[in-house]
Amino acid sequence: MSQKKFLTIFVFLLFIPFLSAEKISLFIGTNGPSADGIYHTFFDQKTGKFSPPERVAEVQSPNFLAIHPDGEKIYAVCRWQNGAGVIGYRVSHPFQLVEFTRMNCPDGMGCHIAIHPDGNFLLTAQYSGGSVAFFPLDERGMLGHPTITEHSGGSGVIKSRQSNPHPHWCGFSPCGNFALVPDLGLDQIVIYQVNERRTKIVSHGTVKSVPGGGPRHMRFSIDGRWIFLLNELRLSISTFSWNKTLGQAFPASSTPTLNDEIKDGESFNSAAEILVHPNGRWVYSSNRGHDSVSVFSMSEQGQLNRTQVQPVRGAFPRNINLTPNGMWLLAAGQDSNTISGHKIDSVTGLLTYQRGSITNIPSPVCLVFHPNKKNLKK
Repeated sequence: MSQKKFLTIFVFLLFIPFLSAEKISLFIGTNGPSADGIYHTFFDQKTGKFSPPERVAEVQSPNFLAIHPDGEKIYAVCRWQNGAGVIGYRVSHPFQLVEFTRMNCPDGMGCHIAIHPDGNFLLTAQYSGGSVAFFPLDERGMLGHPTITEHSGGSGVIKSRQSNPHPHWCGFSPCGNFALVPDLGLDQIVIYQVNERRTKIVSHGTVKSVPGGGPRHMRFSIDGRWIFLLNELRLSISTFSWNKTLGQAFPASSTPTLNDEIKDGESFNSAAEILVHPNGRWVYSSNRGHDSVSVFSMSEQGQLNRTQVQPVRGAFPRNINLTPNGMWLLAAGQDSNTISGHKIDSVTGLLTYQRGSITNIPSPVCLVFHPNKKNLKK
């Protein structure tokens, strides 16, 4: 072999990891009449193209997923015959899911799931049951019997939705010492303290949102100073300052996701998901009914300014997510059976739909990127 040919092959082999690094692994939870399991696809961050989707787990209504910190396990809130709760899957080569644990939740199926950063336990929020469930995880990731904490009351502002508690999301403060649960029925964020051994959560306090807002999902700013709470019913974002030492939140501002003229032009509107860009400068939220994503710039004081309302090229975007490199926003259209890709401008954060950046999956409602670990079990 000539030296020139050898060098050419050598350079190409060196470049292969960079080519493959463009493609990231995406797991999709589904929920609805046509939903039939968890799906997987690869998304090319260079071209915006999806690989042909493949169903990797047949299960009923796996509407939200969470990846364990070790990257080797995925947990889903879902239903099964005569039960509902959480199922744990091992991610095996080549990105197949193998069930290894499941545990029933006495209060029914959850609408959201979050794993503590330490990997010692997970939480689920039961919208219909009005509760939060604490599931311990052992060293193998096996699910233990849950401890249920019931919420009580209801703001009653919108009687059809707020006569009872409806926890809608669960997650953790950046330090991991507090769990936060927005409750649509209470118009509050319910705050729990995580004990030092990570074996339980205890009631810590609440913070009120706008009356009739219907808190749904929330995110912390990248620096941990601010909470952005998405209000489903009022289609607004409530901003709170966060005291990480005391575990307390204080109201700062409120920003609508859509103007009144747009909302009045639709028979139905409902906010669904909220995200903070990895660079900390932009916030994104999805609007069902108008079927769009609102883009916001953020000031150092946490103030949001809406800069764009982008059509998702699909229907009913219950979930959106950002690629790990922050270059794309993917929108899951639950009613259109689509996932669409929108390129993010690196200077402004504005979105541009890329023609051909779309794939079809039955009733997608949760998009979770996998770290593409090379040590997956074969």
